[in-house]
Amino acid sequence: MLSPPQLRLLGQFRLECDAQPVELCRSGQRLLAFVALRRRVSRTVLAGTLWPEVTEDHARGSLRTALWKLPRGDQPLIRCSGDSLAAATALRVDVHAFTETALGVLQGRGPALTAQLPQGLLGGDDLLPGWDEEWVLLERDRLRQLRLHALDALAEALVREGRPALALEAAWESVRTEPLRESAHRAAVSAHLAEGNLMEAVRHYHSFRRLLREELGVEPSAQFARMLSRHGVTASWADDAGVTTR
Repeated sequence: MLSPPQLRLLGQFRLECDAQPVELCRSGQRLLAFVALRRRVSRTVLAGTLWPEVTEDHARGSLRTALWKLPRGDQPLIRCSGDSLAAATALRVDVHAFTETALGVLQGRGPALTAQLPQGLLGGDDLLPGWDEEWVLLERDRLRQLRLHALDALAEALVREGRPALALEAAWESVRTEPLRESAHRAAVSAHLAEGNLMEAVRHYHSFRRLLREELGVEPSAQFARMLSRHGVTASWADDAGVTTR
């Protein structure tokens, strides 16, 4: 039985058909990536996006050539229907699997929390690194924000489930991705507090506060500071540790 074609867009572009890598030219890669991300797109939009610096007729000609160069097998990668193009239903795209996982976490309908975190959220690669087209940059930023929000939500859910160690892993992944993101640091402090490690929470807050001052010249939010004060951190103790809880 033939395996469905697999398209990797998170990280370096990689296409596999029948479990074997398939090489595509540059235009073929961009054509397949764009259609796979959009699922369905008109020829006019596709040609104008991929070949923006030429006339419409020239762009449509380049599109026809790129389509002709795609692998032709029992499972076509792109289906043509009138003026629209759609990714084959059999094509498995990692971006869609990642999006489903992240949205599941955000909507509270993700997989049951186990000893492992949802695949794809930890150590995830950016969309097509090195590609600098505007449509790639926009989609890359969207997926990055989705991942960060999902990690924050996952950390909060794990704290509520009484799994602070896993919550801390999710929070740190978000911190590594965006060191100045306060919600990620709040999630880390929440995990420390859930474990009863008050001093670790104070140290983490102080470290983030120092980073924020150095990079942006601002203080953490009052909401963040109140997380510590609600756990009995007095102003004098916080000041001794280099933390202000106002």
